[in-house]
Amino acid sequence: MNILTSLTTLANQSRAFSLASACLVLASCANMSLYEPSTKLYVFECGNIEVRNQALFSPGVDEGKVKQLTDSCYLIKHAKGSMIWDTGLSDSLGTQGIEKWEKAFFMNVTKPLNTQLADIQIDPKSVNYIGISHFHSDHTGNANLFTNASLIIQQEEFDAAFGTEPEKSGFSPDTYSAIDRSKIKVISSDHDVFGDGTVVIKRAIGHTPGHQVLYINLEDTGPIVLSGDLYHFTKNRTHKRVPSFNFNKEQTIESMDLIEAFVEKTGAQLWIQHDLEQNKTIDHSPKYYQ
Repeated sequence: MNILTSLTTLANQSRAFSLASACLVLASCANMSLYEPSTKLYVFECGNIEVRNQALFSPGVDEGKVKQLTDSCYLIKHAKGSMIWDTGLSDSLGTQGIEKWEKAFFMNVTKPLNTQLADIQIDPKSVNYIGISHFHSDHTGNANLFTNASLIIQQEEFDAAFGTEPEKSGFSPDTYSAIDRSKIKVISSDHDVFGDGTVVIKRAIGHTPGHQVLYINLEDTGPIVLSGDLYHFTKNRTHKRVPSFNFNKEQTIESMDLIEAFVEKTGAQLWIQHDLEQNKTIDHSPKYYQ
């Protein structure tokens, strides 16, 4: 009996040790997950733009020069939800494209946004927020995909985009007609999207009446500012040039100064959304930043 009792005791101790070890492993894994970055940033190519006269973006400079731009969109996945930032040119343009503004621009789409989202298993209807830097059609082209998202928009941009004459601001209301107006959040300042300082819309008016940029603070990559159309390419940032078609030149320059000061203060990278050369150095979906 003593031998049997001893063997039983040893077996019970062995099982207890195995269970304790398993618990420790599980606890360790759970603890590790707490330290995994919860915010991810995906970058999408959302169209191509050929500028037939670069001087449109820098009056008096580079007259007659052709400039190739890209069109960028972004998805932020956060522990509290998801947000699309800008929606690019409409997927419906396809590779055949379209000429706009008396043939000053040629625009087309070679990688549909909807397909790129599907590649990372994202249903546009599942996205919680939509942030649009401004309502020119190369930024609202696929806004109608995000029918359940809450739009966050500056008051001045809202008044222009959803007022009686959006075309006067160069907006195309058919590209954002499916946005749920009952969920629109109108702001007149900076806005912390998820309440923890990691994703912040920053007011930067001037290019359009209510233009805005986006600040993202990622655990591994660090802080990034997405430019909207504060600048269209690096040369204009370097020389602080204002496109001829901006809504208000003085407001644009003031916004440039404010955002540059913010970038310096935070040590953020400034990603220029239309800058083809810079975007070639940035990883695109399905890769992501965290």
